[in-house]
Amino acid sequence: MKERYSRQILFKPIGEKGQERLASSHVVIIGCGALGTTTSEMLVRAGVGKLTIADRDYVDMSNLQRQQLFTEQDALEGTPKVIAAKRHLEKIREDVNIETVLDHVDGPLLEQLVIDADLIIDATDNFETRLLINDVAWKHGIPWIYGACVQSTGVVFPFVPGKTACFRCLLPVLPSVSQTCDTAGIIAPAAQMVASYQCAEALKWLTGNEEALRTKLLHFDIWNNSFVEAGISRIKNPACPTCSHQPTYPTLTKQEGANYAVLCGRDTVQVIPDSERKMTIFDGEIVARRLGLTYRLTDFFIEFHIDDYRCILFQNGRMLIHGLKEISEGRKLYHQLFG
Repeated sequence: MKERYSRQILFKPIGEKGQERLASSHVVIIGCGALGTTTSEMLVRAGVGKLTIADRDYVDMSNLQRQQLFTEQDALEGTPKVIAAKRHLEKIREDVNIETVLDHVDGPLLEQLVIDADLIIDATDNFETRLLINDVAWKHGIPWIYGACVQSTGVVFPFVPGKTACFRCLLPVLPSVSQTCDTAGIIAPAAQMVASYQCAEALKWLTGNEEALRTKLLHFDIWNNSFVEAGISRIKNPACPTCSHQPTYPTLTKQEGANYAVLCGRDTVQVIPDSERKMTIFDGEIVARRLGLTYRLTDFFIEFHIDDYRCILFQNGRMLIHGLKEISEGRKLYHQLFG
């Protein structure tokens, strides 16, 4: 143990006691793209004892430019990102405990994932999920580290319940349009820098160096060589539904019925069936055979094409319909297939 982490133990703010704390730590990472793959690898190499990684997607070729745990074979096979990441991480360190969640993360699920967590890392690509992380973090008193990147820019800040303003105070109204990697592009160094800053904050918290945490939000542009820090303590809203004295945690209310959403920056509609409707890969195979569609089965999903749309049905019934921008069209096609 000491030999493996000797260079990190030599760093005085961590030392042997900090390394022991890392070994007993549990970090939940929401998202397994550019930020999630990089932060998970750094934390595994640093000696964190347990990681929970949640992501709803699978690997494709466009990911390989910046998502460092994946290979061409993963993309060709359409391997779920969390599965591919776990395989790679366990080759780096066989004693690490990695739990994977191949699903869309909603409030009830996230609350289950953080039951014994010490820290949450934001590796998502949308504001809605960040507001969800924010509500869960404040409800359960767990710090989370915000990270975002697009083009050549990045933003990082550690939110600590009881110490800082919360993300909802920072962003009380969601922007109607926001740039994403899928719409505006990204260069890998921007993602690597955000992930590095996130992991530095994670190591500070997990090793008991809370006083070293960043106190100002960092925004940088590595292409234009700009770095800006901004204090956010004054933005704290005394009536905030998340961090006030009477919180309601609005994102944690579970919606009833099927849930339809357009994935951020992508021509893809996601369908999550009603909890009372049990859908499986087998149901997708029945439909594909009945309609005479060519399909591909994996251990994790069934893929088939209908008209100009590519459909992916996961084992838990969640479905991605690629080639659609409108929820109404996704709802129509879903009902055409499954009634």
